[in-house]
Amino acid sequence: VTAWFERGAAYVSRQYQQLLETEHSVHIFARGGERDAIGNPAWDGPRVTWGRDSADPLTQGLHLEHFKSWIDLNHLDLVFFNEQRWWAPVLLANRLGVKTGAYVDYYTEETVPLFGCYDILVCNTRRHWSMFKWHPGARYVPWGTDLSLFKPISQSPVNPGSVTFFHSAGYAPVRKGTDLLLQAFAKLTGESRLVVHAQHSLKASLPDLENLISDLEHSNHLRIYERTVPAPGMYHLGDVYVYPSRLDGLGLTVAEALACGLPAIVSDNPPMNEFIQEDNNGRLARISRRYSRADGYYWPQCVVDIDHLAACMQTYVDELPYLQIKKDAARKSAESGLDWFHNGRDMPGLFTQLVKQQSSEKDAAEQQARVYDANYFTNLTLQQRYPRVYRAVTLLERLRRKLRAV
Repeated sequence: VTAWFERGAAYVSRQYQQLLETEHSVHIFARGGERDAIGNPAWDGPRVTWGRDSADPLTQGLHLEHFKSWIDLNHLDLVFFNEQRWWAPVLLANRLGVKTGAYVDYYTEETVPLFGCYDILVCNTRRHWSMFKWHPGARYVPWGTDLSLFKPISQSPVNPGSVTFFHSAGYAPVRKGTDLLLQAFAKLTGESRLVVHAQHSLKASLPDLENLISDLEHSNHLRIYERTVPAPGMYHLGDVYVYPSRLDGLGLTVAEALACGLPAIVSDNPPMNEFIQEDNNGRLARISRRYSRADGYYWPQCVVDIDHLAACMQTYVDELPYLQIKKDAARKSAESGLDWFHNGRDMPGLFTQLVKQQSSEKDAAEQQARVYDANYFTNLTLQQRYPRVYRAVTLLERLRRKLRAV
C-alpha cells in the first residue's frame, strides 16, 4: 500500500516489491489517488490497483471498502504499508486476519506506540532501529540500492579541468537544503560547476535566493533541470553529490549517488551520515543548529554550517587530480555495503515465516490508534476536513458578494 508514481517513496516501495517478488506474488495498492502513472508501463500493470479518490485528507486517498475488496480479491496473506499515517486500514487488515507490516519512516512522539499494531516493522536505518527495537516484530535491514541500475557511466570528471557538483532538490528544496548549498557554492574558488535537478521551479521554491540563482546561471556556474526524470536519474551529470538535507527518513539519494560513483557531501546527521566514511566516500558537513519541525516529526531538523559545507566542497576543487580515485572509492563503498538485494536477502523468507502477533500490548496499540484517528479528524479545520465542500462554499460566497455589489 503505497504512493506509486515518480517520487522517492514509490521508489522505496519498488525496491521492496522487487525483493519480495523473488519468493512471493506482490500486488500494489496505489494509495493517494495519483493518476499520473496510469497507463505508464513503468508503473502500471496487471498487479497494480489504483485506489479510488477520496475527498478526506486523513485517508490519503484510501477508500476502505475498495481496500477490503483488494485484499479479498487477491487472497492476500500480508499487507505491507508505506508511510501509512491513517490507522483505519491497518486495523481493518488486522480484523480480517491478514498479517500487517510497514517499513519505518514517518512517526511522531504520539504515534510511536501505535506501531505496535503491526506484526512486522522493517527499519532501514540505525536511527529508526534505535527507536523501534522494542517491537517484537522489528527487524533491522540496512538500506541499499539496485547496483545494476545505479552505476557509473564514467569515472572521469564530467568537465575536464573542473569539478561538477550535483544535487537533487526533488519536490522539497528547502527540506533538502538546496538553499544552503547555493549559498555555500557561491563561496568557492577555482574551477567548479553546480547542477541541480528539481521537479518544479527552484526560484519559486526559494524566492529569497532568486538573484543569487540568476547570477550563478548567467555566469555559467549553475545549471538547473526542472523536470521529472525516471531512475537512474541524472547522477551522471556530476562528479560529487552534495546533499545538506535538513531532514530525511532514509537518505535514498545518498545511496544512489554513491552507487553511481559520486562521493557525497552530506549533513553530519542521521540517517545521511550513516552512509559516509570520511576520507573514503565523502565528507560530513558540520551542523550549526537543530530545531523541531512544525508537524511534530519525531526527529529534529538540522541546518549545516554554510562555511563548513563550502570548505568540504572546496576540498574536491583543490584536490581535482585525485577526483577519479575518489569516485572509484565511492562506487566500491556502495558495492561493499549498499547492495539492496544482498542486505535484504533474508526478508522474503522472513515474510514467509511471519506469525500474526496476538498480545495485550497489540490490543492496547490498536485502541490507541482508534483514538488517534478520531481525535485527529475532530481537530481538523473545516477546510482540512472537507476541502471540496470548503472550496464550493467559498466560490458561492464570492458569487454572492459579486451579485450584492451588482
